[in-house]
Amino acid sequence: MSSKVLTLLITLWFCSHLHSQNTVGILSQEVSETYEGYNLLFPHNQSNVYLLDNCGQIVHSWEDDEEFRPGNSVFLLQNGDLVKCKRARTSAVSNPIWAGGGGETVEIRTWENELLHSFTLNDSLFRLHHDVAPMPNGNILMVAWENKNLEESIAAGRNPDLMSQDKVWSEVILEWNPGLDSIVWQWSAWDHLIQRYDATKANFGQPNNHPELIDLNYDEVNGHPDWLHINAIDYNPILDQIVLSVPHFNEFWIIDHNTTTEEAAGEEGDLLYRWGNPQAYDRGASGDKKLYFQHDVRWIDTNAVEGDEDFGKISLFNNRLPDGKSSANIIHTMVDGQYQLQNGRYLPEDFERTLIYPETDTRAFSNALSSAQFLPNGNALLLAGRWGFAYEITPQEEVVWNYIVPVKAGKAVEQGATLEVNNNITFRIERYDLEYAAFEGRDLSPKGYWELNPNEGFCGVVNVQNTIENQATFTLFPNPATTHIAIETKDGKPQSFEVYDVLGKRIHSFWSNQSIKTLDMTNWEKGIYFMVNEEGETQKLVVQ
Repeated sequence: MSSKVLTLLITLWFCSHLHSQNTVGILSQEVSETYEGYNLLFPHNQSNVYLLDNCGQIVHSWEDDEEFRPGNSVFLLQNGDLVKCKRARTSAVSNPIWAGGGGETVEIRTWENELLHSFTLNDSLFRLHHDVAPMPNGNILMVAWENKNLEESIAAGRNPDLMSQDKVWSEVILEWNPGLDSIVWQWSAWDHLIQRYDATKANFGQPNNHPELIDLNYDEVNGHPDWLHINAIDYNPILDQIVLSVPHFNEFWIIDHNTTTEEAAGEEGDLLYRWGNPQAYDRGASGDKKLYFQHDVRWIDTNAVEGDEDFGKISLFNNRLPDGKSSANIIHTMVDGQYQLQNGRYLPEDFERTLIYPETDTRAFSNALSSAQFLPNGNALLLAGRWGFAYEITPQEEVVWNYIVPVKAGKAVEQGATLEVNNNITFRIERYDLEYAAFEGRDLSPKGYWELNPNEGFCGVVNVQNTIENQATFTLFPNPATTHIAIETKDGKPQSFEVYDVLGKRIHSFWSNQSIKTLDMTNWEKGIYFMVNEEGETQKLVVQ
C-alpha cells in the first residue's frame, strides 16, 4: 500500500471517529447519499441570514442591524435576490396584535445585501406574520392578521363565550407588487364565514353542508383571538392557486388566485379544498383528525403539470402527533386531476407517505415551527424547529445528514456546547440545488464555520484516491497554476464541480454552463488539489 493511500485511510478512520465529539453543526453526513446543495437558515433571536454548504460552512451571509429579528421566513430568488421577513426587536408583546410568529416587514435585498424594496404593516388593524410566497411575476403573497372588535365579531355570528379578549384576529392574504409598492390583490377569510350559533346574525347556516366556508365558532384555542394562526403559504403557478396552513384548525386550505379582489370576496373566493380535520366543518370527530399543528405546508413541485408524478401533492411537517412524535407527510390532493368529496369529506382518506425520524432522539420532535422539503433525489430534508435540528432521510428511511443550528439566544456557540430546547429555534431550512440559477457566477467558497472552535477535520472528507487516475472529460490550464485556473469541458454541457485538498476535504464547489470557466484561486494555499465533476471524473491540480 502506498504512503498516500495509507495517509488517506488514516484520515478517513480519524474523521469517522469524530462523530461523537460534535454536538452542534454537522453531527453526521453520508456524502454519497446526501443531496448536494446549499442550505438557507434564518434562526430566531438574531438578525442575520446564512447560506451554508452541506458541511456546515458559511458560503454567504446577509447581515442586518441587531435591532431586528426574523418575522419569520426567508427565500433566495433565482436572480440572487433575497426575500426576507423581519420585525423590530421591540415590536413584540407591547403591540396591539402580537402572538408567536409575529412579523412586520418584508424586504427584497440583492446578493450583496443592498435594499431594493420594503413593505411594512403593523398597526391596530393588521399585522404581517409568519410567511410569504414569492411569485413568478415578481410579486409577493403575504399573510396578515386582521383585527375584528367585539361588535364586528358578534355581528358576524361569533359566540360571545369565545371572546375572552373581546376581539378576533382573522386572516387576510395580500399580494404586494414591489415595483409599484402597492397591494394589487387580496383575500379575506372574513368574507367566507358560516355559523350556526345565532340565526339573527350574518353567515347563519350549517357548516356540514358548506365545507367551502369557515365555521366562525370552531375553536381549539379557548377563545384566544388568534383564531386561525396561518403559519405557511405557498403559490402554485400551474394551478394559479394558494395553499394556506391553518394550524389552529389542524387543516390546510386551498383557495383560487385566478380572481379579482372583488371576486375573491364572493363565492369565487370560497375554499376550493381543505384537509386534515373534517371536524372543523362538522364532518367528523376528534379521532378523524390527521393534522396536529402542522407547519410548512407546500406543493412538492409547483411546476408539476397534470400527468406528472407530483402533480397536486402537498407536503408538510406534522408537529404534535398524539404519540409525542413529529412527522413529515405527503398528501395527494388530486383525484383524477380534481379535488373531490366522499361522504361530505375531502379525499384522500389518509396520507400517501409518512416519515418519522427512525432513530431515538427527542430533538426530532417539535411542538411548533419546523419544515419539510422533499428533494429531487427522493430524500426529505426536515427541521424540528424548537431544537434547530435538521436531518435528511432517504426513501429507505435512513438518516444521511444531521445538523444542529449552532446558536444559543442568537449567539454562536462553541463546538462541544450542549443546547436545550428553544436555545436555537429556527423557522425553516431550505436547500437549493448546486445548479440553482442564483449561484451562477457567485463566490460560494467556504468562509468558515458558524460555530466557534469548529471541528474542521470532521466533514467533507471523501476518498478521491480511487478516481485520480481517471481520464476526465475536462482539462485544467495552466497546471501548475498561481492565481487563476481555466476549466475546459469537451462538450461544454452545464455541470457542477467540487475541489478537494489532499486529505479529501472539500474546499470549494461551483457550477458552470460554459465551455471554458475561469476560477479565481488568489486566496488558496499552495499545494495539491483534486477537481471532481458530477460524473466523478477527477483532475489533479497544483497551486504554486
